[in-house]
Amino acid sequence: MFFQEKQIQSLSAEISSLKASQNPDSSPQLNELLEENARLKYRINILKKNMQEERARRSQSMMNINQRLQEIFGPAIRASFPDLEDPPLALAPNQQPKFGDYQCNSAMTMAQMLKAKGVKVNPREIAEKIVQNLPDNELIQTTEITGPGFINIRLKRSFVSKLLSNLLVNGVKPPPLAYRKRVVVDFSSPNIAKEMHVGHLRSTIIGESTCRLFEFLGHDVLRLNHVGDWGTQFGMLIAHLQDKFPDYLTVSPPISDLQAFYKESKKRFDEDEEFKKRAYQCVVKLQSKEPDFIKGWNLICDVSRKEFQKIYDCLDISIIERGESYYHSLMTEVVKEVEDRGFVQLDEGRKIVFAPGFSLPLTIVKSDGGYTYDTSDLAALYQRLFEEKANTIIYITDSGQGSHFQVVFAVAQMMGWYDPKVTRVEHAGFGVVLGEDKKKFKTRSGDTVRLMDLLEEGLKRSMDKLKEKERDKVLTPEELIKAQRAVAFGCIKYADLSHNRINDYVFSFDKMLDDRGNTAAYLLYAFTRIRSITRLANIDEATLKKAAETTEVLLDHEKEWKLGKCILRFPEILQKILDDLLLHTLCDYLYELATTFTEFYDSCYCVEKDRQTGEVVKVNMWRMLLCEATAAIMAQCFHILGINPVERM
Repeated sequence: MFFQEKQIQSLSAEISSLKASQNPDSSPQLNELLEENARLKYRINILKKNMQEERARRSQSMMNINQRLQEIFGPAIRASFPDLEDPPLALAPNQQPKFGDYQCNSAMTMAQMLKAKGVKVNPREIAEKIVQNLPDNELIQTTEITGPGFINIRLKRSFVSKLLSNLLVNGVKPPPLAYRKRVVVDFSSPNIAKEMHVGHLRSTIIGESTCRLFEFLGHDVLRLNHVGDWGTQFGMLIAHLQDKFPDYLTVSPPISDLQAFYKESKKRFDEDEEFKKRAYQCVVKLQSKEPDFIKGWNLICDVSRKEFQKIYDCLDISIIERGESYYHSLMTEVVKEVEDRGFVQLDEGRKIVFAPGFSLPLTIVKSDGGYTYDTSDLAALYQRLFEEKANTIIYITDSGQGSHFQVVFAVAQMMGWYDPKVTRVEHAGFGVVLGEDKKKFKTRSGDTVRLMDLLEEGLKRSMDKLKEKERDKVLTPEELIKAQRAVAFGCIKYADLSHNRINDYVFSFDKMLDDRGNTAAYLLYAFTRIRSITRLANIDEATLKKAAETTEVLLDHEKEWKLGKCILRFPEILQKILDDLLLHTLCDYLYELATTFTEFYDSCYCVEKDRQTGEVVKVNMWRMLLCEATAAIMAQCFHILGINPVERM
């Protein structure tokens, strides 16, 4: 907006100079100047209109209070010690409310920095200078310096009340973007002809939630499923297909269990030399794109896609398939470009590339002339940078692949494909899923757990839990099914997302379906309870909407104030997750919001009833609005986490 204002000033100055230079004797020149004048006026009007729209957008969006405090404190800190390079800007919500709402802890670090330069200053003196330089602003009520140099900040209750009213009138809208980015998220990525297992579950859940976060904040997101749909295993599968279903070109083969089909073909490949030779011939024919072999490949891929889609439908996942085969033609170009730059070395017939600072190379061409995962990952990164023109690319796979991706990124930087200061390319790794015995999650027979079996078990246990609570007696059959799916899939997702993704986590249906503590079951019940408050008070949506526009949200009670501040921390929570991609922070916030609401509801009457008749005698509308604001933020948290709450449960 500052840039637009500068442009308007500059254009206005140009118009003034044009007016001043008009000479009535030179008619053609005058006409030219008048035309230029009209063009400049048109551009000014467009810029003014854009600025008005931007102001309107900003006024409707939620404010990131932490960011606004940084805007206020940043200049004050720099003005206090202009010679200090990059002074720290340390602002956070105050952990002890009795000392204030936020705290600035910059003074102590600044004192250390000054000491290193040979200047000794007491941190309290630094804090005093910072406070003296603070400009007048709409947000801060008072500041107080305590301890060695902490600056405690109390917010203006009237301004916080206005922010809550804005949220209620305009809905949960994120702060406006400086600019909209093109974001590519690579997640899920199962292998064709193999079952999806719990490792794919983590990538799928974390990836979906990451996409929803970027989308909510206003970015343009491309969700990509980099399936393993190319390579030597397809020769083996096609050769087995030809033997088992010789008429596959005309009659669609009834492959119901692709996993069993894969195991059969692998057994033959390992034990039968003749079959192995034919499998390699099939690979060559497939890579030469012979129609019969392409059809066999497509048939196998389609069977897998249908199985994957069942899981994506259960978990409400939206994703575009772009497997390794998509990049096949690009791999040749990428290899040539790396060779032309002189980065390729020969190693026993293989073509390898070393990146600066890494001891392990990428193998971009095998000794038999075939390409590898390294080649397809390089080609995929190239395509996303140059064809998709992505500003941010995030890969969500298990942590074991972290070192591989670091080398891929390093080679891309060495090639000059992107500058990490400008383009964000990141691997968001995650730990493994453990069983309750703290070992890798397996079936009793030691096999990998099929994802579909896991989801079906979740549905069964969820229904058992609802019936145990006798919800089947109060909900309609349709509501019961909705609640069953919300609890089953919500609990599985939340159990994953509420753990730091970097760590391994223990999968336990008993823990995730527990309706006490930080679980989806507890939060879904809490949400339906909040939603039921307005129903019990007989307040319809139109009445609430009108109240949001006309009723001041009072924050006099300490629990009202605590809840109001907690609601408004939502944008700063999202900003933190955007920086580190750790979604458990959102789960922690959601649980904190739900428990803070419970404290408020236990201490502050929203609806007062006659003790004898049970009839509503008084509705404290400002408190009903706090209930509504809490529910609105919770609903948005659920959406980002991919959880579907229900009105009745």
